[in-house]
Amino acid sequence: ILMGRGGYGLSRIIDRLDWTKFKLKPKWICGFSDITVLHSHIHHNLQIPTMHSPMCGAFNPKTVNSGHIKRFLASLIGESQHYHTDPFDLNRMAKTEGILTGGNLAILAHLVGSASDVNTDNKILFIEDIGEHLYKVDRMMLTLKRAGKLDKLKGLVVGGFTEMEDTERPFGQTLEEIIHDKVAEYDYPVCFHFPTGHMEENHTLTLGMLYKMNVTPQGGHVELVKHIEA
Repeated sequence: ILMGRGGYGLSRIIDRLDWTKFKLKPKWICGFSDITVLHSHIHHNLQIPTMHSPMCGAFNPKTVNSGHIKRFLASLIGESQHYHTDPFDLNRMAKTEGILTGGNLAILAHLVGSASDVNTDNKILFIEDIGEHLYKVDRMMLTLKRAGKLDKLKGLVVGGFTEMEDTERPFGQTLEEIIHDKVAEYDYPVCFHFPTGHMEENHTLTLGMLYKMNVTPQGGHVELVKHIEA
């Protein structure tokens, strides 16, 4: 089931959806951004994997043959996923494995305390976002931290944070510093600049599945351990 777009609105209807038939024969739910509502709700209530992936708009003549679309199609038929990121000063070097969860940061913060709340205990958390002020990102990360979503992680993967804005009076930290500050007391691996999110190359991640994560001085490596076909 390939979503047409993100935007806003799933939170308004999620509690009215009937999942009876979906549970009997699950399909891949594919999309990102506001689709994080579906991802989180399905994982929390049904324990069924979903795909954080490109949506219909990415299938156009200019991009349909691009690498991230080919990887998405390959993921649908069970081929492996493995991604590398460049070294970054605020990466935290360590090695781990765990079930991958997450999605859009604003949505994850919005869902805290709801019937669609994300369970991050012993998970690798992925986050991304677009068009937010830095102080709002700080507030969202604080929401997750105060709700206990960051202290029991196996790892943190930070994807694209595009079109971030500062206020007239500068916030005083970069996007990366804001996120690093919220997880500085923990010892799990942290990988910045992962190639997934509101960006030209939006690579696919299978949420709800087991991943390996290894962050070294040479950069980050994130790999799907086991894939299933839906």
